[in-house]
Amino acid sequence: MSHNNNPIGVFDSGVGGLSVFRQILTDLPGEMLLYMADSGCAPYGNKSADFVVQRSFTITEFLLEQGAKAVVVACNTATAASIAQLRARFDIPIIGIEPALKPAVAETRSGVVGILATSNTVRSDKFAALLDRHSEHTRVLVQPCPGLADCVERGELSGLRPRFLLERYLEPLLAHGADTLVLGCTHYPFLIPLIQRLTGPGVAILDPSPAVAQQLRRQLELGELLAESGAPGGERYFTSGQPEQTLPVVSRLLGYPLTLEVLPEPYRPG
Repeated sequence: MSHNNNPIGVFDSGVGGLSVFRQILTDLPGEMLLYMADSGCAPYGNKSADFVVQRSFTITEFLLEQGAKAVVVACNTATAASIAQLRARFDIPIIGIEPALKPAVAETRSGVVGILATSNTVRSDKFAALLDRHSEHTRVLVQPCPGLADCVERGELSGLRPRFLLERYLEPLLAHGADTLVLGCTHYPFLIPLIQRLTGPGVAILDPSPAVAQQLRRQLELGELLAESGAPGGERYFTSGQPEQTLPVVSRLLGYPLTLEVLPEPYRPG
């Protein structure tokens, strides 16, 4: 079997995709990873689909210029808006993300599942199709969560604001008997400790990151693109925003100091 030590690109509108990135780091330690936070355009959740598609094209082109052998779209909004066009345009494995509704439907005991998502993800056709596929025998309650991703973007993982928002968004789901919560935005896994405190231990919280890392591994194996055994791996981090604002948040979410590079001029938002 042949191998490929080129990097894997991972991108999101901001820092939320780091929840997927850290899972890939754990599962594929020999791989070189590039993380691109499009913080200059965050959040994608309130942008038009056309805008998100164009940014997804631009960032994928940048990652390909860095030699990326595969790209992970670690953003629910960008996956819903652009994954089909990305796969049509670029000839490398492109892995997207969607809410873990199928395992939630299998896991629920009460027959009620709650989905926490951004407004744009909720409005997308891809999301509607996902609901159609999995909500036949289960009551699926969709809760848009304006402002929640912004808290993570600022590094606010506890405290009054995220707690106030989560109490408001969780209350109707719990009142209707939801015993399983699906995280429909890659920012939200960083809030799991707070969510769990508010729901209590009887509610399961499903993070899609492990499934994305597994799918990435499968695609790399199929294409004989895995790094060689014993390859050192490594990480590089880029942002289209202000590094002095983004860097402390990235370091806090990952739990160690790092260097953040600025996206080169041709790829920066206009």
